[in-house]
Amino acid sequence: MSRSSQGSKAPSQRMLRVGELVRHALADVLQRGEVMDPVLEKHVITVPEVRMTPDLKLATAYVMPLGGKDVAKVLKALEANRKQIRMLVVQRLALKSAPDIRFREDESFAEGARIDALLRSPEVSRDLDADGGSEGDDR
Repeated sequence: MSRSSQGSKAPSQRMLRVGELVRHALADVLQRGEVMDPVLEKHVITVPEVRMTPDLKLATAYVMPLGGKDVAKVLKALEANRKQIRMLVVQRLALKSAPDIRFREDESFAEGARIDALLRSPEVSRDLDADGGSEGDDR
């Protein structure tokens, strides 16, 4: 299930703002290597997005190790160190309550690659050639 189809209601400004604060704090914790875990120390982990629940008690962090390697190992290590990561993130934020953090694989890179491959497929190229390419030639 993609992230965009999880709910029809758009997130509030507050949810977006807190999600971005948590994302920055989480990225900072992971970049500085503050979590002593052999798997996490070997990987550079990107945090493209953090989504908050409306009550701001749960943060879903979408993460991806650089190069997309060892995703399962990294997610397992993040889950194993979730309490420590939560404590380190909360120390950087001024929130009334500390959100629980869950980690998910960021699939946006794979989805982008899939769409790119579809656009480059022979069927799409054939359809574009059938149109005569007149739209792009008028420049």
